[in-house]
Amino acid sequence: MAHRTEALFRDDAYLKTADATVVAINERGGIILDRTIFYATSGGQPGDTGHLERADGSRIAIAATITGETKDEIVHVPAAEQAMPVVGETVKLTIDWERRHLLMRMHAACHLLTVVCPFPITGASVSEDDSRVDFDIPDASFTREEVTAGMMDLVRADHPIFTRLISDEELAANPGLVKSKNVRPPVGTGKIRLVCIGENGAVDSQPCGGTHVKSTGEIGEIHIGKIEKKGRENRRFRIRFGPMPAN
Repeated sequence: MAHRTEALFRDDAYLKTADATVVAINERGGIILDRTIFYATSGGQPGDTGHLERADGSRIAIAATITGETKDEIVHVPAAEQAMPVVGETVKLTIDWERRHLLMRMHAACHLLTVVCPFPITGASVSEDDSRVDFDIPDASFTREEVTAGMMDLVRADHPIFTRLISDEELAANPGLVKSKNVRPPVGTGKIRLVCIGENGAVDSQPCGGTHVKSTGEIGEIHIGKIEKKGRENRRFRIRFGPMPAN
């Protein structure tokens, strides 16, 4: 039986700690809680790491966070040779905040790239220091310098980043919100989460379940490290932190 984990990070991506109750241990030793601040691997963004603290002060290191039998079931994967909690036990959750914040900045940067390069997305992967977005682009004339300048204009403008929910019907009426060429957001729940940039989402709005910073200014300096040709019309853009190297 799948459990439903309350995903606290969806409403507040800045939560670093929280208390939760163990509701199950699955057959592979994964820990399932009634609520969590740990993001589960999804949409190109890796899951959180961190630890659970028990009442006696001992810690259980969490090496990965993944989805379980359903998208609503979040499984905390303990590092090898960890003591296991028992069902009904209350634990204190702490995520590796430094890593998460890098991922939040990077994920938001990926959204900015899709604004500067408004083409169908064929793939994406977020990491702490080098992320990528793949586009179906017929015109290969984009330069790293031009795209970096466009992204940094959006960073310096310090636009707000926020989420809102729309209905399945609203999404169907606005198909342009979906930028991915191959992946469609899950429908059927009646609520689709949009990540919006700018006042009233004027800069960008797209379905996304990931975690992001509160403003484009918080992303900091970023640049396109490389543009790779992955097919006749497929280009991979790699985003990195910091200024563009001189050479």
